[in-house]
Amino acid sequence: MKFVSVRELRLKPAKVWKMAKEERDVVLTVNGRPVAILTGVDENSFETEVEAIRRARALQALDSLQADSIKKGTHRLAADKIDQEIRAVRKSREA
Repeated sequence: MKFVSVRELRLKPAKVWKMAKEERDVVLTVNGRPVAILTGVDENSFETEVEAIRRARALQALDSLQADSIKKGTHRLAADKIDQEIRAVRKSREA
């Protein structure tokens, strides 16, 4: 995976777009820190690529929620306690 600065993108955009197409993924950086990933796609694979990115983000969010649950100890809650919590939140929203 190649890394490219925003400055290089601004000064040599054609080179960066070509790199994205050839490398598939190019990391865009600002002050050496990653801020975005440019992914090469074509019109035939665009929808599939977007769906894959969204799926990966959803899985990452789920992993984060599960890790937080373990850290807080809430992964051990019984189903009836979870239901009580849901009812309490819903009731507070109605008020």
